[in-house]
Amino acid sequence: MSKVIKAGIVGYGNLGKGVEKAIAQNPDIELVAIFTRREPGQMTAHAAGVKFEHISAAEQYKGIIDVMLLCGGSATDLPEQTPVIAKMFNTVDSFDTHAKIPEFYETVNAAAKQGGTVSVISTGWDPGLFSLNRLLAEAILPEGTDYTFWGKGVSQGHSDAIRRVPGVKAGVQYTVPVQQMIDRIRGGETPELSTREKHLRECYVVAEAGANEDEIRETIVSMPNYFADYDTTVTFITEEELAANHKGMPHGGFVIRSGITGEGTKQIIEFGLKLESNPEFTASVLIAYARAAYKLSAEGVTGAKTVFDIPLGYLSPKSPEELRKELL
Repeated sequence: MSKVIKAGIVGYGNLGKGVEKAIAQNPDIELVAIFTRREPGQMTAHAAGVKFEHISAAEQYKGIIDVMLLCGGSATDLPEQTPVIAKMFNTVDSFDTHAKIPEFYETVNAAAKQGGTVSVISTGWDPGLFSLNRLLAEAILPEGTDYTFWGKGVSQGHSDAIRRVPGVKAGVQYTVPVQQMIDRIRGGETPELSTREKHLRECYVVAEAGANEDEIRETIVSMPNYFADYDTTVTFITEEELAANHKGMPHGGFVIRSGITGEGTKQIIEFGLKLESNPEFTASVLIAYARAAYKLSAEGVTGAKTVFDIPLGYLSPKSPEELRKELL
């Protein structure tokens, strides 16, 4: 690609900071500005010379920014922001509330069609890369069973849930896949697994001075929608231990499809990730799909798109000729 893609970032939390770093690794993409709901003058970027703007100023960049990378949360930020911004800019987001993706798609598609833009929704690794691999494996092995395992990694939502328990000063929660079950599936079995059989939850908690640890533990392990359906351990540690051993944001997981071809021939397809930084990796996926959004827009395409709608070649800065020569 000859043109440098002008990008904007909306939101400067962990994901937004990851996107800023990822842009620096992609010479065909240039960061124009970071948009925030906070006071721009009080913001400091990872790199020098980065411009901050209040999100209300975004419209002033129409015709300047080619793609907006939306880095807000899926609970409240993206459902509100994506449709509004998609009317003005090509966008990419990481909306990850799986059950609400069809509804989100319809809303964003209408907005992007109205604005004549491309809006790539629900990118990242799950939904995103894992979704692609589930589709690929199912298409190739129609007689089979899918399994998705997450971890070992930090779950932001579950970590926030334990920090809200009375008596908890700080804490972090890891989602841990049950290795025995992974081994059975890799061995060709196709068991029906309950939620509890697939994952464990490990909680590391710093308790407030004088707090009742037994009450904290019971509140956590019995918490509906978060821990009640899992085998959950709660380990109490000091603030120093938390800072020293649990400050990272690792994650990852596996998508496995175990199936048969012919007359019972066992076949297994597997895709896995082991990530030291979940937000930095997710940011790198968003960058690739921002490039795709720009290419689609340049072709006159409009509307919402998912990873299922975009040729993989569009993610690369290389030409089709280079891809055929170097990677095919």
